[in-house]
Amino acid sequence: MTVDELEQYRALSEQAPSMVWRSGPDARCDYCNATWLAFTGRPLDRELGDGWLETLHPSDQRRYLQLYSAHFERREEFETEVRLRRHDGEFRYVFVRAAPYQDPNGAFAGFLADCFDNSDHRELDAFSGGAEFFEMSLDLLCISGFDGFFKRINPSWMKTLGWSEAELMARPLIDFVHPEDRHATLLGREGLKANQPLIGLVNRYRCKDGSYRWLEWRSVGHAEREVVYASARDVTEQREAERVLREAKDMQERMQRQLILSDRLASVGMLAAGVAHEINNPLAYVVANLDLLAEEVKIASNGPAPNLKEWAEAVREAREGSDRIRKIVRGLKTLSRAEDERREVIELRPVLELSVNMAFNEIRHRARLVKDYGQTPLVEADDARLGQVFINLIVNAAQAIPEGDSDANEVRIVTSTDPLGRAVIDVLDTGPGIPSDALGRVFDPFYTTKPIGVGTGLGLSICHSIVTSMGGEISVSNREGRGARLRVVLNAAEREREERPQAPSDDPPKRGRAAVLIVDDERAVSVILGRALTNHDVTAVTSAKEALERIEAGTPFDLILSDLMMPGMSGMEFYDTVARERPRVAERMVFMSGGAFTPTARAFLDRVPNERIEKPFNLSAIRELVQKFVK
Repeated sequence: MTVDELEQYRALSEQAPSMVWRSGPDARCDYCNATWLAFTGRPLDRELGDGWLETLHPSDQRRYLQLYSAHFERREEFETEVRLRRHDGEFRYVFVRAAPYQDPNGAFAGFLADCFDNSDHRELDAFSGGAEFFEMSLDLLCISGFDGFFKRINPSWMKTLGWSEAELMARPLIDFVHPEDRHATLLGREGLKANQPLIGLVNRYRCKDGSYRWLEWRSVGHAEREVVYASARDVTEQREAERVLREAKDMQERMQRQLILSDRLASVGMLAAGVAHEINNPLAYVVANLDLLAEEVKIASNGPAPNLKEWAEAVREAREGSDRIRKIVRGLKTLSRAEDERREVIELRPVLELSVNMAFNEIRHRARLVKDYGQTPLVEADDARLGQVFINLIVNAAQAIPEGDSDANEVRIVTSTDPLGRAVIDVLDTGPGIPSDALGRVFDPFYTTKPIGVGTGLGLSICHSIVTSMGGEISVSNREGRGARLRVVLNAAEREREERPQAPSDDPPKRGRAAVLIVDDERAVSVILGRALTNHDVTAVTSAKEALERIEAGTPFDLILSDLMMPGMSGMEFYDTVARERPRVAERMVFMSGGAFTPTARAFLDRVPNERIEKPFNLSAIRELVQKFVK
């Protein structure tokens, strides 16, 4: 530039809306225009030389001076952005464009610079990468106002949701949010107004085609400017993958439960011959004794007095046999239970006895059974699954011993308590033991040392799964001499066993006899109960509908013994009807069940607190039950 041109430039710069400064050959400032001075609020003499550096942000000084010095030496123009302190004390981003100029002789004379406040433009960009980053980002970037409208959005919004920019900007953004997600979104917005960052909010935004996309947000608010800077990431595919994964996990858990049940039923099927043998033996002498009694009664009715001692012996034997059958049937019911795991605080010995009864036919031809039961704590477990474990261990122990020499071999079951107070169950056999190379694999799925066609290799794997799910341990080892030891360790229950509450009594007149209503569609059940309760006033009906009519007619009953599963109106429906209309009467109901085989029946028994008795029942227990209701 010439001198005249410089003077013209100076005249123009004084009126320019941008800030202008000039440096001389010494690189120091020798001129600032009126716009610059108005911005800084300082007099010209304080800006000249190096004085203007006092307005430069301390964090920008080193970077700027290095850049300025390098370009000054090379006589090259440059552009940069720095923060300058405005007259009100706020640091503002200022864009600087500087270039060298020449004196009238063509010699280098210094630099001329044009500057403007860039802070407002940066707010629109919202990100330090500037407009290019904003426009190119795959995430959904936006600036919105506290009024609830978008101020600026990047192209990813239109690409993701299908709306045009004008459509998105014309409506409150909450209109696009799924109705179920609006409350959480509005709560998050309130926090942003208080300068609280919002991280992790996930909501659904409606697309133009009516579908919704899941967006995960990271937002910050600026209360003074009343704007929100936010980025949203489309996580719809991630959400869908998580849903598929949850469904797959649920399916896996269902399949695992089904596999456990299938293995349990397979065990029952494998033991079917032994179970039939265990039932047929007592059933044979039960039937024979009953036949003999029938013959003796017929003879005695037309002849001399009967031999009552022999009759009593026959009845006792029949009773023992039926009791054995009852235990086996209850064991089958327990093992075939199909519902999900149901943990209770239980004693171990009854579960072991059930398992022994089921597996005894596998043992009897191979070894002697020795029970060495020591003291054990109560445990919290599912009796059906735990029974499945014990049956598998007992059967494995028995099958490790060849048939034919039962006197020389034994299967021993030992229970004890370890120093940590845990229950320990050992199943020991006198077989050949487990090969050393197989010890580490016996709990692997489908691994078996048995011949092809004998076992699936899942039994011990399932045992391991069941025991560990209860917080216990299962291990295998070889004993000194011969044979193997399978050990189960279970933690002691942390809570006492819960006793089912007794049915509260009502207020009928006090008397020595109880008024008992029996409701069972099997007439023979009502008949035998009536015979057993001859000291009480018994009314027997064969349908819940008839029983309901008796109650609605005002007939008072101290106790109602009702079957659970009946045609027409079930015992469950009977109870619910009575409970709605006469809750005090419903409290005196006791349920008789041959087995709650449906999910509805199982849920009902879990819901109601009333007592229940299982068929076949013990008449002494029935009489004791009735005594609780005698007034």
